Amino acid sequence: MAERIMVPVPPKAIIPSRDVGKRPILETHHLGIEFGGLKAVDDIDFAIGPSEICGLIGPNGAGKTTVFNLLTNVYQPTRGTILLDGYDTKGLSPDRVNRMGIARTFQNIRLFSNMSVLDNVKTGLHANMKTSFLSSITHGFGYSKAEKEADERAIELLKFFNMEHLKDHQAGALPYGAQRRLEIVRALATKPGILLLDEPAAGMNPSETAELMENIRRIRDEFNIAVMLIEHDMNLVMGICEGICVLNYGRIIAKGTPDEIKNNPKVIEAYLGKKAE
Repeated sequence: MAERIMVPVPPKAIIPSRDVGKRPILETHHLGIEFGGLKAVDDIDFAIGPSEICGLIGPNGAGKTTVFNLLTNVYQPTRGTILLDGYDTKGLSPDRVNRMGIARTFQNIRLFSNMSVLDNVKTGLHANMKTSFLSSITHGFGYSKAEKEADERAIELLKFFNMEHLKDHQAGALPYGAQRRLEIVRALATKPGILLLDEPAAGMNPSETAELMENIRRIRDEFNIAVMLIEHDMNLVMGICEGICVLNYGRIIAKGTPDEIKNNPKVIEAYLGKKAE
């Protein structure tokens, strides 16, 4: 397990010491969005190192999923800047941002339930399949070759989670934990530089959560990518994250290592409420 030493970098951010001198995979500067004049999130500044596992936590309604929607351009920000591997994503479509290197899972699982496990993973590979328009129409040699390569790559990714034996099963018929894993596999199929996980442990039992923690570390190490997660399971967050940002009422109230965050009075107050005078 990598040593969790965090160091300050602009803008008011921290990254792992091993990522110093490398360009952050993701940065936000004064990021915010309004809905009907209401500031849902405001003045969000952070940087994520290219090999970092970080957490975005906060009470229900703090704005965590809204931040993920901004990072993936599901929402366009009212103000501020998002830099993905140094490039401004302003005005780009979600699929274009995905091809630039950001992938995500969702709080509510979004699989193609009636399709096979294998075909769900192949949807993630689609953007990287190289076939001509004519070959796609006629299902010629180029198309067949690309399909064969996609099948092989999809099975390779499924093996990461020991799911290759489920390749022909209907995705919607899988147990809940397996559906969560499949959604992560499909996201990895897009070859991201950073993976955003929205409550990946939701609905999992303790043994599944422990397995998930180990898999997140393996994803970071074997795919050489960063991981950012929203999670309410504090044992998972404190056990795996190197840096943590805490949101409350749409603003960051604290950043730091797990030890710093769990002892921060503002964080304790946000979760437990202010002690009566």
